Amino acid sequence: MQDLQNQIFLNHIGGQWRASVSGETIVNGNPADQRDVVGRFQSSVKEDAEAAVQAAHAAFEGWKKTPVSRRAAILFAAADDLQARAEDIAIELTREEGKPLNLAKGEVLRSAETLRFYAVEAQTYTGETFPQDDPDMVVYTQREPLGVVTVISPWNFPISIPSRKIAPALMTGNTVVFKPSTDTPLSGYRLAEALINAGLPAGVLNFITGKASRIGDTLTQSPEVRAVTFTGSTAAGEAIHRSCCMTTRLQMELGGKNPLIVLADADLDQAVDLAVKGGLSLSGQACTGTSRILVESGVIEAFTSKLVARVKSLRIGSGLQTGCDLGPMATQSQLETVLKYVEIGKNEATLLTGGDRLTGDDFDQGLYVAPAVFTDVKQTMRIAREEIFGPVLCIIEVQDYDDAIAQANDSEYGLSAALATRSARYSHRFAQDIQSGTVKINRTTTGNLINAPFGGLKRSSTSTFRESGRVGLEFFTQIKTIYRAA
Repeated sequence: MQDLQNQIFLNHIGGQWRASVSGETIVNGNPADQRDVVGRFQSSVKEDAEAAVQAAHAAFEGWKKTPVSRRAAILFAAADDLQARAEDIAIELTREEGKPLNLAKGEVLRSAETLRFYAVEAQTYTGETFPQDDPDMVVYTQREPLGVVTVISPWNFPISIPSRKIAPALMTGNTVVFKPSTDTPLSGYRLAEALINAGLPAGVLNFITGKASRIGDTLTQSPEVRAVTFTGSTAAGEAIHRSCCMTTRLQMELGGKNPLIVLADADLDQAVDLAVKGGLSLSGQACTGTSRILVESGVIEAFTSKLVARVKSLRIGSGLQTGCDLGPMATQSQLETVLKYVEIGKNEATLLTGGDRLTGDDFDQGLYVAPAVFTDVKQTMRIAREEIFGPVLCIIEVQDYDDAIAQANDSEYGLSAALATRSARYSHRFAQDIQSGTVKINRTTTGNLINAPFGGLKRSSTSTFRESGRVGLEFFTQIKTIYRAA
């Protein structure tokens, strides 16, 4: 395992790797063992952010005119680089974020596949020709890039989420300023490094690290920035939304309080598997993670018994350990948030298992919490309404399908929802009735295809432009209509 204790990682601005003018760095730590330093990153300030935006602005016209086949070749080369280094990058990702190594490697490979997908898909993303009455005129549209795009990515999927933002942005001819989370900057660095080494011209992709409080306003409010794509907390996303100019295009993927409905006819073993994998496999740190489990009264006792037994059997530890099911919380603040909500839940409902900070042996140096299962939960309770973003499952009793839908929809969020059932009728109705951007039937609330749209409803998204899939290109282009006479 590479020693990164004293390694300093630089920003990349205008084609050069450079230190922040602040002269300060941020320590990147390992949540499984806080003694392990996973590199030191630039603590950038306004001047750095301004330089990044101006570099992207200066590079735009040249990149806009670069043939799409050349853009694609660069993304293909970067994808090959990521795939070749997947083992090493995955170890670094696990060290800085905490997820099990197999999931980290899968994320790196998904990032490579995302680059390849958009390298192909964008080459056929064109305008339309319109019929009209004048035989001497042609009316058509063409799609053009916006300009400078700011990409702000979260810590929980630190290489796959920025890939699905940066790849379509670059392929449609935009230039990018990329700010990864300060909690997991190394994975974002590796993505930027792969793209830059693959041959991106100077200024086309600018990589900058630092706290949002110091550089966020510059990256989102500069007049040269034409679009901001953000994934993260609802509070942060809404603050960005309020602060940006009316002419700045915005794409926000935010929080969730995702329900899994378990009907009486469901395969209970499968339903438990959906709950555990959807709610706990990433230590609950996924925006699409299962949080509420609405169980029909006739099977709630049997389901709860099976779920608690399964949760108690999970192996918790460092993601680098073979056989680990759950890693640590990614940050100290996230650990504190989870423990706070466990205490709230104890006062509202019944805690069946877990919820304690784990100590002793290998746990003392990490940010570990035992996964919690609550029962006797009502939809009016805070633990059923507020996003926790941790390994906390809330079981809510419902009387029938209609009651389940009513309670599932009684939320300010609408990101992902799942149904466990053997009924074709209810499967069909669920797709129509549930207020959610992603709908799963006998599948986990987590996970989405690279080639399918992704996004939420209500406060889970700006509900404007979807990410992922072919429609993910739309956000990064504007339409020009041309009337051409003979």
